[in-house]
Amino acid sequence: MNDIVNDSPDPAVAEHVRRYLDSDGEDGYLEGGTTNLVITTVGRRSGRRHRTGLFFGRDGERLVLVASGSVFGQPTPNWYHNLMATPEAEVQVRAERFRVLAHEAVGVEYTRLWRLMTDLAPVYHRYAREAPGPIPIVVLERVGEGS
Repeated sequence: MNDIVNDSPDPAVAEHVRRYLDSDGEDGYLEGGTTNLVITTVGRRSGRRHRTGLFFGRDGERLVLVASGSVFGQPTPNWYHNLMATPEAEVQVRAERFRVLAHEAVGVEYTRLWRLMTDLAPVYHRYAREAPGPIPIVVLERVGEGS
């Protein structure tokens, strides 16, 4: 696989990812009032690897992401579209690195996980009010070793 990874074009996010990676999550795991991970996806059009930092919650062993973007009213973020096109990705949580398989939550699972995530970060209610439609929730499950 190509070793080149493109970090977020948002300078603040790219800086957060760099701090996170350089410190194995010691600096950046708890940021913005919640837990953060670093995810590397494959671009749906470019085929290039893209890396960003995201808030996450836990549902048992699964990781939960809200695809709201970082700005109120912003369209669904690129990392979400990349995961829907190529659901296998790489994740780092603190110093632990592993592969995941993503799926979008729907129905009862969506409702339950939306409650979980808005309990962790009530700001998602504001994102929902200003979003052009329902905000997707993505579930990440480990694949390969240790899954």
